[in-house]
Amino acid sequence: MKKTMSAKQIEANRRNATRSTGPRTRAGKNAARLNAITHGILSREVVVHGLHIRESAREFEGFRQGILEDLAPVGAVEELLADRIVTTHWRLRRAITAETGEIALNVDRGHRERTGQAHALRRVDLARTFGDAALNCEEFWFGIYLLESGLRKVRATVEKEGELTDAALKELQFGGKANYLANGLAKANAAPVVNGEGLDEAGLKAKRRDRLLAWIDAKLGEYRWMGAEAREWEEHEESARKAATNLPSGETLDRILRYETTRERQLYRAMMQLERVQRRRQGEAVPPPLSLEVSSRC
Repeated sequence: MKKTMSAKQIEANRRNATRSTGPRTRAGKNAARLNAITHGILSREVVVHGLHIRESAREFEGFRQGILEDLAPVGAVEELLADRIVTTHWRLRRAITAETGEIALNVDRGHRERTGQAHALRRVDLARTFGDAALNCEEFWFGIYLLESGLRKVRATVEKEGELTDAALKELQFGGKANYLANGLAKANAAPVVNGEGLDEAGLKAKRRDRLLAWIDAKLGEYRWMGAEAREWEEHEESARKAATNLPSGETLDRILRYETTRERQLYRAMMQLERVQRRRQGEAVPPPLSLEVSSRC
Protein backbone atom coordinates (compact mmCIF):
# COMPACT_ATOMS: atom_id res chain seq x y z
CA MET A 1 0.00 0.00 0.00
CA LYS A 2 1.24 3.45 -0.88
CA LYS A 3 1.86 5.56 2.19
CA THR A 4 0.19 8.96 2.15
CA MET A 5 2.49 11.85 3.17
CA SER A 6 1.20 14.44 5.55
CA ALA A 7 1.12 18.15 4.73
CA LYS A 8 3.95 18.73 7.22
CA GLN A 9 6.20 16.12 5.45
CA ILE A 10 5.48 17.62 2.05
CA GLU A 11 6.39 21.09 3.31
CA ALA A 12 9.63 19.75 4.87
CA ASN A 13 10.64 18.08 1.59
CA ARG A 14 10.07 21.34 -0.25
CA ARG A 15 12.30 23.22 2.17
CA ASN A 16 15.06 20.61 1.85
CA ALA A 17 14.86 20.81 -1.94
CA THR A 18 15.48 24.56 -1.86
CA ARG A 19 18.70 23.97 0.11
CA SER A 20 20.05 21.33 -2.33
CA THR A 21 20.57 23.51 -5.38
CA GLY A 22 23.68 21.68 -6.59
CA PRO A 23 26.74 23.50 -7.93
CA ARG A 24 26.16 27.15 -8.78
CA THR A 25 29.53 28.35 -10.09
CA ARG A 26 30.75 27.59 -13.60
CA ALA A 27 33.70 25.59 -12.29
CA GLY A 28 31.41 23.61 -10.01
CA LYS A 29 29.00 22.85 -12.81
CA ASN A 30 31.85 21.71 -15.09
CA ALA A 31 33.19 19.45 -12.35
CA ALA A 32 29.73 18.03 -11.68
CA ARG A 33 29.24 17.38 -15.38
CA LEU A 34 32.28 15.11 -15.29
CA ASN A 35 30.87 13.04 -12.43
CA ALA A 36 29.05 10.90 -14.95
CA ILE A 37 32.32 10.05 -16.73
CA THR A 38 33.33 7.02 -14.72
CA HIS A 39 36.62 5.18 -15.26
CA GLY A 40 36.32 3.70 -18.71
CA ILE A 41 37.89 0.51 -19.93
CA LEU A 42 41.13 2.30 -20.86
CA SER A 43 41.39 4.38 -17.68
CA ARG A 44 40.73 1.39 -15.48
CA GLU A 45 43.59 -0.61 -16.95
CA VAL A 46 46.29 2.01 -17.62
CA VAL A 47 47.47 2.47 -14.01
CA VAL A 48 50.12 -0.15 -13.27
CA HIS A 49 49.90 -2.02 -9.95
CA GLY A 50 52.57 -4.67 -9.60
CA LEU A 51 54.69 -6.21 -6.89
CA HIS A 52 57.70 -3.98 -7.56
CA ILE A 53 56.07 -1.08 -9.39
CA ARG A 54 52.97 0.83 -8.40
CA GLU A 55 51.75 3.93 -10.19
CA SER A 56 49.64 6.36 -8.18
CA ALA A 57 45.93 6.00 -8.86
CA ARG A 58 45.33 9.34 -7.12
CA GLU A 59 47.93 11.08 -9.31
CA PHE A 60 46.37 9.54 -12.41
CA GLU A 61 42.86 10.62 -11.39
CA GLY A 62 44.01 14.22 -10.89
CA PHE A 63 45.83 14.11 -14.21
CA ARG A 64 42.73 12.67 -15.89
CA GLN A 65 40.29 15.17 -14.43
CA GLY A 66 42.47 18.07 -15.54
CA ILE A 67 42.51 16.89 -19.17
CA LEU A 68 38.78 16.06 -19.18
CA GLU A 69 37.92 19.51 -17.90
CA ASP A 70 39.99 21.03 -20.70
CA LEU A 71 38.54 18.78 -23.44
CA ALA A 72 34.95 19.11 -22.13
CA PRO A 73 33.55 15.93 -23.75
CA VAL A 74 29.79 15.55 -24.17
CA GLY A 75 28.22 12.17 -24.85
CA ALA A 76 29.57 8.65 -24.91
CA VAL A 77 31.66 8.99 -28.11
CA GLU A 78 33.42 12.16 -27.00
CA GLU A 79 34.00 10.69 -23.56
CA LEU A 80 35.59 7.59 -25.09
CA LEU A 81 37.90 9.69 -27.29
CA ALA A 82 38.79 11.95 -24.36
CA ASP A 83 39.56 8.87 -22.29
CA ARG A 84 41.85 7.59 -25.03
CA ILE A 85 43.71 10.93 -25.04
CA VAL A 86 44.15 10.71 -21.25
CA THR A 87 45.55 7.19 -21.32
CA THR A 88 47.86 7.92 -24.26
CA HIS A 89 49.30 10.96 -22.47
CA TRP A 90 49.83 8.81 -19.35
CA ARG A 91 51.62 6.16 -21.36
CA LEU A 92 53.82 8.79 -23.02
CA ARG A 93 54.97 9.84 -19.56
CA ARG A 94 56.37 6.33 -19.12
CA ALA A 95 58.70 6.87 -22.07
CA ILE A 96 60.22 9.88 -20.28
CA THR A 97 60.46 7.87 -17.06
CA ALA A 98 62.17 5.03 -18.92
CA GLU A 99 64.67 7.42 -20.50
CA THR A 100 65.61 9.13 -17.23
CA GLY A 101 65.80 5.77 -15.48
CA GLU A 102 68.15 4.39 -18.13
CA ILE A 103 70.39 7.46 -17.90
CA ALA A 104 70.54 7.24 -14.10
CA LEU A 105 71.33 3.53 -14.34
CA ASN A 106 74.17 4.12 -16.83
CA VAL A 107 75.71 6.92 -14.76
CA ASP A 108 75.43 5.05 -11.45
CA ARG A 109 76.77 1.83 -12.96
CA GLY A 110 79.79 3.60 -14.46
CA HIS A 111 80.56 5.43 -11.22
CA ARG A 112 80.27 2.23 -9.20
CA GLU A 113 82.57 0.34 -11.57
CA ARG A 114 85.21 3.07 -11.54
CA THR A 115 85.05 3.44 -7.75
CA GLY A 116 85.17 -0.31 -7.29
CA GLN A 117 88.29 -0.56 -9.43
CA ALA A 118 90.02 2.11 -7.35
CA HIS A 119 89.15 0.57 -4.01
CA ALA A 120 90.10 -2.88 -5.26
CA LEU A 121 93.71 -1.67 -5.18
CA ARG A 122 93.61 -2.30 -1.44
CA ARG A 123 93.33 -6.00 -2.14
CA VAL A 124 95.92 -6.54 -4.86
CA ASP A 125 99.67 -6.84 -4.81
CA LEU A 126 100.52 -3.38 -6.14
CA ALA A 127 104.20 -4.13 -6.46
CA ARG A 128 103.59 -7.20 -8.62
CA THR A 129 100.86 -5.53 -10.68
CA PHE A 130 102.35 -2.10 -11.26
CA GLY A 131 106.11 -2.41 -10.73
CA ASP A 132 107.09 0.37 -8.31
CA ALA A 133 103.87 0.63 -6.34
CA ALA A 134 104.63 4.02 -4.76
CA LEU A 135 105.42 5.72 -8.06
CA ASN A 136 102.25 4.38 -9.66
CA CYS A 137 100.10 5.22 -6.66
CA GLU A 138 101.16 8.86 -6.99
CA GLU A 139 99.35 8.96 -10.34
CA PHE A 140 95.82 8.94 -8.86
CA TRP A 141 94.05 10.25 -5.77
CA PHE A 142 93.25 6.97 -4.07
CA GLY A 143 96.83 5.76 -4.48
CA ILE A 144 98.12 8.97 -2.88
CA TYR A 145 95.64 8.41 -0.07
CA LEU A 146 97.10 4.93 0.53
CA LEU A 147 100.66 6.27 0.62
CA GLU A 148 99.71 9.11 2.95
CA SER A 149 97.89 6.74 5.30
CA GLY A 150 100.88 4.39 5.46
CA LEU A 151 103.26 7.28 6.05
CA ARG A 152 101.14 8.62 8.91
CA LYS A 153 101.30 5.20 10.60
CA VAL A 154 105.08 5.23 10.23
CA ARG A 155 105.24 8.72 11.76
CA ALA A 156 103.16 7.63 14.74
CA THR A 157 105.52 4.68 15.34
CA VAL A 158 108.65 6.87 15.06
CA GLU A 159 107.20 9.33 17.57
CA LYS A 160 106.30 6.52 19.97
CA GLU A 161 109.43 4.34 19.62
CA GLY A 162 111.91 7.13 18.96
CA GLU A 163 113.23 5.37 15.86
CA LEU A 164 112.22 3.67 12.61
CA THR A 165 111.41 0.00 13.13
CA ASP A 166 111.30 -2.75 10.53
CA ALA A 167 107.60 -3.26 11.24
CA ALA A 168 106.90 0.43 10.58
CA LEU A 169 108.88 0.35 7.34
CA LYS A 170 106.75 -2.55 6.08
CA GLU A 171 103.70 -0.24 6.18
CA LEU A 172 105.09 1.25 2.96
CA GLN A 173 106.02 -2.03 1.28
CA PHE A 174 103.19 -3.36 -0.88
CA GLY A 175 103.37 -7.13 -1.21
CA GLY A 176 106.54 -7.14 0.90
CA LYS A 177 108.46 -5.42 -1.91
CA ALA A 178 110.38 -2.21 -1.50
CA ASN A 179 109.59 0.91 -3.49
CA TYR A 180 111.06 4.36 -3.89
CA LEU A 181 109.14 5.76 -0.88
CA ALA A 182 110.21 3.00 1.50
CA ASN A 183 113.78 3.17 0.17
CA GLY A 184 113.86 6.96 0.62
CA LEU A 185 112.66 6.67 4.19
CA ALA A 186 115.26 3.99 5.00
CA LYS A 187 118.01 6.12 3.41
CA ALA A 188 116.98 9.18 5.44
CA ASN A 189 117.03 7.08 8.59
CA ALA A 190 120.49 5.60 7.85
CA ALA A 191 122.18 8.92 7.05
CA PRO A 192 124.86 9.76 9.65
CA VAL A 193 124.04 12.39 12.25
CA VAL A 194 126.54 15.22 12.61
CA ASN A 195 127.36 15.58 16.31
CA GLY A 196 128.68 19.11 16.50
CA GLU A 197 127.06 19.68 19.88
CA GLY A 198 128.80 16.73 21.61
CA LEU A 199 125.52 14.89 22.22
CA ASP A 200 125.40 11.57 24.03
CA GLU A 201 123.76 8.47 22.56
CA ALA A 202 120.26 9.48 23.71
CA GLY A 203 120.74 12.96 22.26
CA LEU A 204 121.90 11.54 18.92
CA LYS A 205 118.88 9.21 18.84
CA ALA A 206 116.55 12.14 19.47
CA LYS A 207 118.25 14.19 16.75
CA ARG A 208 117.94 11.29 14.29
CA ARG A 209 114.24 10.93 15.24
CA ASP A 210 113.56 14.66 14.71
CA ARG A 211 115.32 14.60 11.34
CA LEU A 212 113.27 11.57 10.28
CA LEU A 213 110.02 13.21 11.41
CA ALA A 214 110.92 16.34 9.43
CA TRP A 215 111.49 14.18 6.32
CA ILE A 216 108.13 12.45 6.85
CA ASP A 217 106.32 15.78 7.42
CA ALA A 218 107.79 17.21 4.22
CA LYS A 219 106.60 14.15 2.28
CA LEU A 220 103.13 14.35 3.86
CA GLY A 221 102.91 18.01 2.86
CA GLU A 222 103.83 17.03 -0.70
CA TYR A 223 101.16 14.33 -0.70
CA ARG A 224 98.51 16.74 0.59
CA TRP A 225 99.19 19.02 -2.36
CA MET A 226 99.38 16.15 -4.85
CA GLY A 227 96.20 14.57 -3.45
CA ALA A 228 94.19 17.79 -3.71
CA GLU A 229 95.32 18.29 -7.31
CA ALA A 230 94.64 14.66 -8.26
CA ARG A 231 91.21 14.69 -6.64
CA GLU A 232 90.20 17.89 -8.44
CA TRP A 233 91.32 16.44 -11.76
CA GLU A 234 89.54 13.14 -11.16
CA GLU A 235 86.32 14.92 -10.14
CA HIS A 236 86.41 16.86 -13.41
CA GLU A 237 87.06 13.63 -15.27
CA GLU A 238 84.20 11.90 -13.44
CA SER A 239 81.85 14.76 -14.33
CA ALA A 240 82.87 14.41 -17.97
CA ARG A 241 82.31 10.65 -17.87
CA LYS A 242 78.87 11.15 -16.31
CA ALA A 243 77.99 13.66 -19.01
CA ALA A 244 79.15 11.18 -21.64
CA THR A 245 76.68 8.60 -20.31
CA ASN A 246 73.74 11.02 -20.22
CA LEU A 247 72.09 9.19 -23.09
CA PRO A 248 70.62 5.70 -23.12
CA SER A 249 72.28 3.03 -25.20
CA GLY A 250 71.43 2.97 -28.89
CA GLU A 251 69.20 -0.08 -28.55
CA THR A 252 67.30 1.34 -25.57
CA LEU A 253 66.98 4.77 -27.16
CA ASP A 254 65.61 3.23 -30.36
CA ARG A 255 63.04 1.26 -28.37
CA ILE A 256 61.95 4.37 -26.45
CA LEU A 257 61.65 6.45 -29.63
CA ARG A 258 59.56 3.78 -31.35
CA TYR A 259 57.30 3.60 -28.30
CA GLU A 260 56.93 7.40 -28.25
CA THR A 261 56.19 7.56 -31.97
CA THR A 262 53.43 4.96 -31.68
CA ARG A 263 51.85 6.68 -28.68
CA GLU A 264 52.02 10.12 -30.32
CA ARG A 265 50.28 8.84 -33.43
CA GLN A 266 47.52 7.42 -31.25
CA LEU A 267 47.28 10.71 -29.38
CA TYR A 268 47.03 12.90 -32.49
CA ARG A 269 44.51 10.55 -34.09
CA ALA A 270 42.29 10.63 -31.00
CA MET A 271 42.55 14.42 -30.72
CA MET A 272 41.59 14.91 -34.37
CA GLN A 273 38.67 12.51 -34.02
CA LEU A 274 37.45 14.30 -30.89
CA GLU A 275 37.73 17.67 -32.60
CA ARG A 276 35.67 16.46 -35.56
CA VAL A 277 32.96 14.99 -33.32
CA GLN A 278 32.75 18.17 -31.24
CA ARG A 279 32.55 20.40 -34.31
CA ARG A 280 29.79 18.23 -35.73
CA ARG A 281 27.90 18.39 -32.44
CA GLN A 282 28.08 22.17 -32.54
CA GLY A 283 26.39 22.20 -35.95
CA GLU A 284 29.44 22.70 -38.15
CA ALA A 285 29.58 20.90 -41.47
CA VAL A 286 32.62 18.65 -41.17
CA PRO A 287 33.89 17.01 -44.38
CA PRO A 288 34.98 13.39 -44.19
CA PRO A 289 38.68 12.84 -43.51
CA LEU A 290 41.01 12.32 -46.42
CA SER A 291 42.15 8.75 -46.89
CA LEU A 292 45.13 7.76 -49.00
CA GLU A 293 45.81 4.26 -50.16
CA VAL A 294 49.36 3.49 -51.20
CA SER A 295 49.92 0.42 -53.29
CA SER A 296 52.80 -0.95 -55.27
CA ARG A 297 52.70 -2.89 -58.47
CA CYS A 298 55.32 -5.33 -59.48
